[in-house]
Amino acid sequence: MDKALYLAMSGGVQTMNAQTIHANNLANVSTTGFRSDFEQARAMPVYGNYHPSRVYAMTENPATRYTQGDMIQTGRDLDVAVAGDGFIAVFDENGQEAYTRAGDFQINAAGQLVTGRGLPVVGMSGPIFLPPSDSITIMSDGSISIVPQGGAGNEVAVLDQIKLVNPDQQNLRKEEDGLIHSRDGQIFQPDLNVTLATGFIESSNVNAVEEMTHIMNLARRFEMNVKMMDSIRNNADSSARILQRTS
Repeated sequence: MDKALYLAMSGGVQTMNAQTIHANNLANVSTTGFRSDFEQARAMPVYGNYHPSRVYAMTENPATRYTQGDMIQTGRDLDVAVAGDGFIAVFDENGQEAYTRAGDFQINAAGQLVTGRGLPVVGMSGPIFLPPSDSITIMSDGSISIVPQGGAGNEVAVLDQIKLVNPDQQNLRKEEDGLIHSRDGQIFQPDLNVTLATGFIESSNVNAVEEMTHIMNLARRFEMNVKMMDSIRNNADSSARILQRTS
């Protein structure tokens, strides 16, 4: 009985973990540049001081979907979207270089170019700071040019260039902060072939219908595990009553 109960219990726990992954995907269906996560279950032996005779299901997040989301036209000068493969380099909350597809830029009170989450955008030599200007233009290669405040329309100055990278996806991992990091901890070099589309942002690549279907299937699976535990409990009670009558 205990073996069957352990299997049913562990199956229910792992089903809840799988629901967490899909619920997180669904919650970010409107998050700019969000990359959805996969989930899968595999058999895992229970190791201990004895022979691993028991096996339970383990849910894991093996990979992230890097397919491009829909391009949404905004017409805003500071909105950019990566056209095709590649990422925008930013500094995470710990000051380490990370990568994102979210190009909903803005300028903070210090004149620094940041993402919609407030993360500093990486330039060719560090964070990007912009002086007061009448207009800002971000080119397809990430170059940032401005017309200085009070300057003539032909007084264009190129100040910096956004760092764009296109690393091997096998060397990428998405962490809990939602940003993409390198698996080996190395900083990726700029890739001149990555291009930006100005006036656009990229939506999440989450398929809401697909995620809802997964969540519904997992809910039925969890219910099945609960019913199995009830059946095991009823069988144990019946066995106990039989033993009481025969003793």
